[in-house]
Amino acid sequence: MKKQSSYSPWLHRVAWFTAGATFLLIVIGGIVTSTESGLAVPDWPTSFGYNMFTYPLSEMVKNPKILYEHSHRLMGSLVGLLTITLFVMLLVKDSRGWAKWLGFAALIGVSVQGVLGGLRVTEVNLNFAIVHACLAQAFFALLCGICWFTSRDWIENQNLSESIVDNVSAKKLRRLSLITTCLIYVQLIFGAILRHTGSRLDAHLLFAFLVTLHIFLLVRRFFNMSDNTQKIGQSLPLLLLGLLAVQLILGFGAYITKLTAVGATASALLTDIVTTAHVAVGALMLVSSFVITLKIYRFTNTTIPIETPVTSSLVTE
Repeated sequence: MKKQSSYSPWLHRVAWFTAGATFLLIVIGGIVTSTESGLAVPDWPTSFGYNMFTYPLSEMVKNPKILYEHSHRLMGSLVGLLTITLFVMLLVKDSRGWAKWLGFAALIGVSVQGVLGGLRVTEVNLNFAIVHACLAQAFFALLCGICWFTSRDWIENQNLSESIVDNVSAKKLRRLSLITTCLIYVQLIFGAILRHTGSRLDAHLLFAFLVTLHIFLLVRRFFNMSDNTQKIGQSLPLLLLGLLAVQLILGFGAYITKLTAVGATASALLTDIVTTAHVAVGALMLVSSFVITLKIYRFTNTTIPIETPVTSSLVTE
């Protein structure tokens, strides 16, 4: 990652817009799952025999489930077009080969997502729905990574050599941030399994505990090294901590409304809002932890060379 690149405002904006559209797509997907609208439109890639893009709005609004499912398809198509645009702009505007490959990976990811969504309908198989949900989170994280890589902050610090002297502390912070991100993603996988099949609540709760523990450990270690992490900033760790608090509340609400007798008295609208928000906040937690990890790896250096014998001898003399 040594090759230089100049900051392109429009490239960065397109990356942000694509990531934002993807987050909205995840929210709509959460609504589709919460309302059990996944098979409301029984054919694919057509919609009740219509071309997907010409299906009448008057038909969509007749049934809320059709509205949710078809809106999800249209939003997915928009994200696909934006991802193509992002890839082309990376090819044209970015001189870094690895950044172009990330754009290509995003293009492959959105294509696979489209196929998985279609197979969920044509094959009527929940396994496709689960994989579709898990890949959506990874795709969103990848786009947020591209947002960071194309930012002015990254570009203007591409010659940064070192900012942390304590190699042991830096290694621990890196490792902890990476483990935290991986645990959040595994937690989202078990969340997708629970939402679609109603099973593995035990694993979901176990990883909820592990994620909570590791986020607290990460934030504590981060602020204990505050003098060495100034370039990373404090906003993202605090955001991650805030999202965790909201997510725990939403998780408890989802449990009450979906898996207890009390939930039977709750309105369907409230249940759908809580469960969909739980998915959305989970996605934001993943990308927050992921970007924090990228920043920690960017602005910490655990390979600062030890003094060479020549330097040591000169100092001695």
